[in-house]
Amino acid sequence: MIVGAAVVEIFVHGAQSLKAKRGVVRSIVQRVRNRFNLSVAEVGGQDTWQRALLGLTAAGNDARVVRGVLERALDFVEELHLAEVVSSDVELVELPYQTDWGTEFGAEPADEEAAEE
Repeated sequence: MIVGAAVVEIFVHGAQSLKAKRGVVRSIVQRVRNRFNLSVAEVGGQDTWQRALLGLTAAGNDARVVRGVLERALDFVEELHLAEVVSSDVELVELPYQTDWGTEFGAEPADEEAAEE
């Protein structure tokens, strides 16, 4: 399984209060969630008026697909022109996993008692 995480630092020009910044951040978060079906959260800068750090995550079985979705989402944030993208980064982690399903998708594990007979 491939888990991808992206972080994007944004600067909200003209925000004169936390309330104004939160409105912009909320709009960006909802649009990214709706468009790309990613997990998105403000992970830093909650107490600043103009800066925010957003975290995005995706999971899949193909590293190119996961990276591509995250990079398209970062491009989308920039194309919204709701805030200036200061920096961004994408990291992928491959998590090892093992199943007892056999080779066919959805195959049930072998019944140990039936195998002994």
